[in-house]
Amino acid sequence: MDDELLAVRVAELYYDEDKTQDEIGGLLGISRWKAGRLLAEARERGIVRIEIVHPRARRLVSERMLRERFGLADAVVVPTPDDEAGVTGRVAQAAADFLTALRPAPRVLGVSWGRTLTEVAERMPDGWAHGITVVQINGGVSLNRRPGTAATLAATIAQRGRGEAVLLPSPAILERVSTKQAIEADRTVAGVLERAAHADAYLYSAGVGDENSAHVESGYLRADDVEELARRGAIGDVVGRYIDANGNIVDPALDERTLGISLETLRAASTGICVVAGRAKHDIARAIVLSGLCSVLITDEATARALLEDS
Repeated sequence: MDDELLAVRVAELYYDEDKTQDEIGGLLGISRWKAGRLLAEARERGIVRIEIVHPRARRLVSERMLRERFGLADAVVVPTPDDEAGVTGRVAQAAADFLTALRPAPRVLGVSWGRTLTEVAERMPDGWAHGITVVQINGGVSLNRRPGTAATLAATIAQRGRGEAVLLPSPAILERVSTKQAIEADRTVAGVLERAAHADAYLYSAGVGDENSAHVESGYLRADDVEELARRGAIGDVVGRYIDANGNIVDPALDERTLGISLETLRAASTGICVVAGRAKHDIARAIVLSGLCSVLITDEATARALLEDS
């Protein structure tokens, strides 16, 4: 047999028949060292492909490519499940695992809110940190159907990190600029925003620019408001601020009424962890990495592939 066919036979015996390299050498009349070399060649040539299918596995090649392509400090990519409905939970688990392993652990962690981060909070293990301060980085007092969501997720992450939560007692978007300015001038709110602006690390996600936006569900915007934002180029929001494909604010007037840290703060952060998953968020994920809105991206394999292929 030529070496290529021999490599196929070695691989079949090793992976399908569970033979040792010594046994394979005896069966094929070659040394165990040659059997080992042929196994390595089989992987290098693509004759053998090894896939780790555990839901908490990571796609290390995609992670390296994302770091190199977009200048990220780190990236976490997990397999995309067959059922799209399960992708957010899988990526949320990856974010919880990343935070638990982060060293040094942040003393002050700034967090946003939304469905994805709620799932992250629910997956944080008890004792993941010791004495952490979790501070809200944008307003999140809900106006209707989701009372306490922002406060609850911040408190959950803090409680499981044996620490405290510092909450921002304000809606995300105010009706008037003057109202927002008055709230920001309040000593308590100003103190929270100051701590948020100097957090050691940030954890946030991104919203879609359509009627499924959490801002619509929470009562801050109407579906036709988001439709108008999309018409003007908005592809989604980051910490409540609607951006276009280049990472620029789409509606400065709306942004003036949005309470929380600025996008410039996120761009300047050494550890800005963005958690984003699913086909609907491919465009906003692309805008985030291209405009430097995160230093760490945690996502699924299909999203990572879309970023690498289209950028």
